[in-house]
Amino acid sequence: MCSMSVLTRDEAQTRARLLDVHRYTIDLDLTTGDETFDSRTVITFSVRPDQDVTDTFVELKPAELRSVTLDGQPLDPAALDGDRLPLKDLAPGEHELRLDTAMRYSRTGEGMHRFTDPADGETYLYTQLFLDDVQRVFPAFDQPDLKAVFDVTVTAPRHWTVLANGVTEHLGDGRWRAATTPPISTYLVAVAAGPWHSVRTEHRGLPFGIHCRRSLAPHLDADAAEILEITRQCYDRYHEKFEEPYPFDSYDQAFVPEFNAGAMENPGLVTFRDEFVYRSAVTDTERQTRAMVIAHEMAHMWFGDLVTLAWWDDIWLNESFAEYMGYQTLTEATRFTGTWTDFGVVRKPWGYDADQRPSTHPVAPEAVDDTAAALLNFDGISYAKGASALRQLVAWLGEKDFLAGINTHIARHRFGNATLADFIDSLARNTDRDVHAWADAWLRTTGVDTLVPEVRADDASWHLDVGNEGSPGTRSGPDPSRDRDGTRRPATLTRPPARRPHHLAIGLYDPEPGNPRGLTLRRRIQEDLPASGDLRLAFHGPRPALVLLNDGDLTYAKIRLDAGSLDTALRALSGLPDPLTRAVVWNALRDAVRDGELPPTAYLDAARAHIPYETDLALVQGVLGFARTQIADRYLAPDRRPAALATLTELCRDLIRRTEDGDNPGLRLIAVRHRIDCAAHPDTIAAWLADGIVPGGPELDPELRWRILGRLAVLGATDEAAIAAELDRDPSATGREGAARCRAALPEPEAKRAAWDAMFAGDDLSNYLFTATAQGFWQPEQADLVREFVPRYFQDAVAVAERRGPAIADAAGRWAFPAHAVDDDTLNLGERCLREDDPIPALHRKLSDQLDDLARALRVRKG
Repeated sequence: MCSMSVLTRDEAQTRARLLDVHRYTIDLDLTTGDETFDSRTVITFSVRPDQDVTDTFVELKPAELRSVTLDGQPLDPAALDGDRLPLKDLAPGEHELRLDTAMRYSRTGEGMHRFTDPADGETYLYTQLFLDDVQRVFPAFDQPDLKAVFDVTVTAPRHWTVLANGVTEHLGDGRWRAATTPPISTYLVAVAAGPWHSVRTEHRGLPFGIHCRRSLAPHLDADAAEILEITRQCYDRYHEKFEEPYPFDSYDQAFVPEFNAGAMENPGLVTFRDEFVYRSAVTDTERQTRAMVIAHEMAHMWFGDLVTLAWWDDIWLNESFAEYMGYQTLTEATRFTGTWTDFGVVRKPWGYDADQRPSTHPVAPEAVDDTAAALLNFDGISYAKGASALRQLVAWLGEKDFLAGINTHIARHRFGNATLADFIDSLARNTDRDVHAWADAWLRTTGVDTLVPEVRADDASWHLDVGNEGSPGTRSGPDPSRDRDGTRRPATLTRPPARRPHHLAIGLYDPEPGNPRGLTLRRRIQEDLPASGDLRLAFHGPRPALVLLNDGDLTYAKIRLDAGSLDTALRALSGLPDPLTRAVVWNALRDAVRDGELPPTAYLDAARAHIPYETDLALVQGVLGFARTQIADRYLAPDRRPAALATLTELCRDLIRRTEDGDNPGLRLIAVRHRIDCAAHPDTIAAWLADGIVPGGPELDPELRWRILGRLAVLGATDEAAIAAELDRDPSATGREGAARCRAALPEPEAKRAAWDAMFAGDDLSNYLFTATAQGFWQPEQADLVREFVPRYFQDAVAVAERRGPAIADAAGRWAFPAHAVDDDTLNLGERCLREDDPIPALHRKLSDQLDDLARALRVRKG
């Protein structure tokens, strides 16, 4: 069972008043077998004098606790209670705690993850210690404000390489020693061990390295120049922005298997999911995404690692800052100058959607009571909304004053911890603006403002009134945190949403002479919309054809179009000259569909009319993705889905025809992918698979082959023999996931039962194989076949989450949820599960969000 204590903020504050932690000396032996490894730890710490409380605890989750000594005196290992070992009656002064443990390897991406590559049989290990998973690797006083220095030694098989936060030295016979770290938080310690393929260089006197599995070596080598160039460019740009130099002794980037997140900002050893080592063709937008993640994680070296949050209520100080800096720095320092369009298309809707659910929370919540609650806040609000708020702050404050405040903050808190109050105080020292009021309006409130224009015109002039409808009040669902005795806390009311002030641009567009689809910018004006939403403007001359609020996407708000502007947008959207402007309009249409103000078919019609002329790859991908996965699969009734897929198929055919000259391989690749996903009949894509090529290109690489085979499985046009043959052709880890996805998608009762049992009856699937199986299982075309599994889902998901913990709970809630089943019965089953079945917090949060999305889809369907 996964149940363990959660650390509360009160407990952390009490322990921080009692202890100063100085050093961890950690010795890991990775040669003791496939199930466990040995972990021996010495913690030196001191107890402050004159404390009312002299008892505390150290956290660990061992397979076996062999021995414990405190200042040379043995403690009873049987005193371990869950994940807490009590330390009682501590005298003031220095102490030494020694623990000898065996720890379990993980197959879920938590703690010390162990992976054997099916391509060559080699094994790789890496740590992921966030948020409280350090306890799976070594004992610790596990909270971010008890920083210490770390000395790590590792014993590994002789042909392995060991990477860590600092430069590692091979001592011989498989023994490795890492350089002592500066003071860092426990969750940032990192080790990666295995027969890595490495590419090493040096930049400005600092060792740089990139690493991956040996089976991916040719693919890493092909992109090494690009990855290292992006790394150098970001490193140099950050040194122009930040006065404090890079604070660690090296910069390694390891692309590791079965990684749950995009990446993790371990100082000196950033770990990335190794899907970023591309085995198959990708678009330039996907390369841009990889570059953004590199920039994001490097920003964390200053914000997150050098200066770390004091408690998890300030996770936005880590993530919002890195998100904003990642996109902005990529735009300034690299060839990827259109990153904010991608942010507007991909990340911002993630934030908007999260902010309209019952689980919404402020960017900087006033109370995150424990680690279980904190884990749930790594979401679209802490990343996308927070970054949007910082972008708005820079637009309002000015970049010069913003960076001056940032540098003040880093200088004041280097190698320490800081809070929201510290950050705002640093900004306030460098500007006359009222940043405290800004923070209260932007960081302490929930919800998305909706900005609505009203346009009136007469013979010689026109008038624009901008209203701010704010956001509906939001009651949070049952708090997914628990008290230490396991009792569910009651529902809580979030701070009421408040209308925010907005600094924004308003774009005025006219028809382009001689081009029926063209629009030209008449004027773009900068305005400050007060929190009251009362903005009234008057202009001489005729009204524009399109009035666009938030042109340039500098603020965070849903925007509406007046009737005349909506007509213009639906007719001439692709004629807008700037892709970021087009992104704002597409988001406005998306929000109007979700809010029931625009028929889903109108969005489809707009896509059909304008995407064939679109040049920005992020926009094409974003619009097609929303049209298929949301409009066709959820917002339209099942009997209207075939027509929607037919529309999207024709659109993709147009794009494929448009790219026959080979000038835009990225656009062609997107079109081919979506043509496969929308196929209602197998003949065309089956012929592509048989021939190994799409007529006119591209040749089918592994990603496209598995994509076609997956769609053929859904359509009942392939079988187990074909899947096995494809796996023989591609026996990689990705191939194994593709096979699991295809097998789960087969429209046969026995295939569905086997997939279900693999996910929920056994605990053998890794995190990635669980996800792949879940992705294949539910298909709208197979609703009748899988109907019996819908009620079973809510029981079995609760059970597997309880057994296997947060990572699998997240996958079960995200990927295994029956999203296709848009009906009142599914909604009622889910709501009863939340009321009666007590899912663990990670699953509770995912189910709450899924059910809110399902209820929204029902409202859209019912008009």
